[in-house]
Amino acid sequence: QVQLVESGGGLVQPGGSLRLSCAASGRIFSINAIDWYRQTPGKERGLVAGFTSGGSPTYADSVKERFTISRDRTKNTVYLQMSSLKPEDTAVYYCHYRSPWPRNDYWGQGTQVTVSS
Repeated sequence: QVQLVESGGGLVQPGGSLRLSCAASGRIFSINAIDWYRQTPGKERGLVAGFTSGGSPTYADSVKERFTISRDRTKNTVYLQMSSLKPEDTAVYYCHYRSPWPRNDYWGQGTQVTVSS
């Protein structure tokens, strides 16, 4: 089994920063397969940041140059550093892992990020 635990969400003013953490445990084949999604009420969950198969970071256009995804293999933890936050970044952020075989999707419990003055 796989467990993903997010932390680091909260309330921040526009222009501020937050760092989210996703601590993974269990049968993780590759930490590169852990990515971040976000969801707002009434909308589908959308990919925010992840890694390519080669291990390079990849981002949604809306967060490029503001968000940075990184990983610590020794801690099996993936981070999402969010800077220059905007009100439209307000969402519940989820950590996600897809196992290669059998192909299963695992989700964390989510962490709320609210950007408001």
